[in-house]
Amino acid sequence: MTPSIRMSRHEAREKAKQLVSQMTVTEKIGQLEYDAEAINRLNIPEYNYWNEALHGVARAGTATVFPQSIGLAAMFDPEGLKKIGDAVATEGRAKHNEYARLGDRDIYKGLTFWSPNVNIFRDPRWGRGHETYGEDPYLTATNGVAYIQGLQGNEKYLKLAACAKHFAVHSGPEGIRHGFNATATKKDMNETYLPAFKAAVQEGNVESVMAAYNAVNGEPAPVSETLLQKILREEWHFTGHVVSDYGAEEDVREHHHYTTSDAQTMALAIKAGCDLCAGHIAKYLHQALTEQLISEEEITRSVERLMTTRILLGLGAKDNPYDQIPFEANDTPAHHRLALEAAYRSFVLLKNDNLLPLNPDTTNSIAVIGPTADSTVILQGNYAGTASNNTTILAGIRQAMGTKGRVNYSEGCHLFKDRLSGLAKADDRESEAVSMAEHSDVVVLCLGLDSTIEGEQGDAGNAYAAGDKTDLALPGHQQQLLDKVLAVGKPVILLITAGSALTFNGAEMNPNLRAIMDVWYPGALGGQAVADVLFGKTAPSGKLPVTFYQTTTELPDFTDYSMKDRTYRYMRNEALYPFGYGLTYSKVVLSNAHAESGADGNIVVSVDVENTGNRTTEDVIQVYIQPQDNVDAPLNPKLTAYQRITLNPKEKNAFSLRLPDYAFQVVDNNGQVYIPSGTFDLFLGTGQPDRRTALLSGEKSLHLTIRRG
Repeated sequence: MTPSIRMSRHEAREKAKQLVSQMTVTEKIGQLEYDAEAINRLNIPEYNYWNEALHGVARAGTATVFPQSIGLAAMFDPEGLKKIGDAVATEGRAKHNEYARLGDRDIYKGLTFWSPNVNIFRDPRWGRGHETYGEDPYLTATNGVAYIQGLQGNEKYLKLAACAKHFAVHSGPEGIRHGFNATATKKDMNETYLPAFKAAVQEGNVESVMAAYNAVNGEPAPVSETLLQKILREEWHFTGHVVSDYGAEEDVREHHHYTTSDAQTMALAIKAGCDLCAGHIAKYLHQALTEQLISEEEITRSVERLMTTRILLGLGAKDNPYDQIPFEANDTPAHHRLALEAAYRSFVLLKNDNLLPLNPDTTNSIAVIGPTADSTVILQGNYAGTASNNTTILAGIRQAMGTKGRVNYSEGCHLFKDRLSGLAKADDRESEAVSMAEHSDVVVLCLGLDSTIEGEQGDAGNAYAAGDKTDLALPGHQQQLLDKVLAVGKPVILLITAGSALTFNGAEMNPNLRAIMDVWYPGALGGQAVADVLFGKTAPSGKLPVTFYQTTTELPDFTDYSMKDRTYRYMRNEALYPFGYGLTYSKVVLSNAHAESGADGNIVVSVDVENTGNRTTEDVIQVYIQPQDNVDAPLNPKLTAYQRITLNPKEKNAFSLRLPDYAFQVVDNNGQVYIPSGTFDLFLGTGQPDRRTALLSGEKSLHLTIRRG
């Protein structure tokens, strides 16, 4: 499709006003819940606003399952993420068109997708962190904007309507989210928690924003005048619609005890600008009208916003090209290939002591051990579609080995219990795992988490933590299995399957642990991707979008939303594995860095990058900045620009990165954003400019100074 001019919001709003003007007050209220009623006399079909697409069309049957969002963030590749968003939107339209043809307008079958999640992954214990793009505001913002643009398209009508969630200051704990009050300073709000949402609105033109469950500084998010009116609509000029999280408006009375009736809640929500109730208390607007808590005009305003979104999606249109996307455009080989390539770029190589890539022709036997080795659950993450072809890690390695050598497999231990068989003694598969290691040339040990124990309250099965983690240790007897396998003495490759940081009780220093790679929740073809990387068909090139801390004891309490001692920007101790870190199978060298003002007045940083290795490599140039002698700046330099690059063997090329205004901005204690005059330290590398990154990668960042003002 050739790009065309988007229908203006004014035009869509005028059409919506004309349509809504014909509705009775009862019909209007019937449009204010996520499962909106049909109005047949106006040719408005029933519509369910609830759909999900964090990393593929979710919960409505077969679709391409891409790597989980945290893995997509590890690509450090917004353009790649935009392409994925476009593919997801194509599948979303294909599925919607087919369902609508059959008269099926149920949940998860509409065109309003409650994605992406642009909350900041501020604490590694948060179970839903793997739904996000990590801990950094700039990385989250750039990825969020790219995915939104991919989902929404660039035609007259919206391809899909994206939704930035959960607004705002929302990142656990899961178990108390329905009544929790997140307290954040004005500085932390404007420096950390709000920038990605602001970018989603002002750069991504996101159609919808979702209000969170929790309160923020005393105001429950769905009724927060501060968040929804002052910041979102007045300061940022947001013109789309706001939806509550599921049941969040019910929480206002039941758990926050902020109101005394559901009628009062709904009146406050509509007045604040929360237009759509993702729950079932909109009917109390009748009572609110009777009690004069709200006017019909205020209800009408919300309905007009919702109908504007539906008109922008093509309600009643005869010229919408997206209506012609066929059933066959879903779950295609091209989309599978896109998901596979995303997995390659998402894998983060944390350690490689001259072991990877393996040579399948000289590997006579390989042991594949661990509770996640043959798991389809770890491929999917949460909020996933149904894959038409799951390839587990074990299956991928078997396919890659073919008849060249023997693959020995043992589950080794349960994911979190002390035994696999209820009739057996504890550690019933440990001896088998040791035996498999002893009889193999190399061991691939698959350990970590999955979405049954790491995720959203009510979805994840670790009820004792409601989906959150209590610490960073491997669950169950996995650490014990790791230690026993390492003691065999064979070279071991540890594959981490998880959506968050883990620790290994010092085993990462064991000389027999020759390689460590974080593969996240890698999508339906994750096992094929793992095998392709292990055997050198391609190379890993992801970077950590989160910090791997040494321990949670260095972190503030989980309920403390202060950024002090959190994330790479404010942590004082050295990381186990730092944000931005990740090795490849080759080596790039940066040189000749310089900065100058571009024609538009922006600073442009240029650097020469050479691939000194013997294979094509992808890597990520990263730029970090910190003003000198400024009390308002973060403790450590912050990420301000990045670019994924590809270089052939021995190739040297020059790359330029434009620095956004964000690079030089700081936020004072009153929440005021400003650019200080003076000298800035600028660092270029393939990771952070910290000692730990230099130690692990063997490369120190280049350093420049820039004067502003």
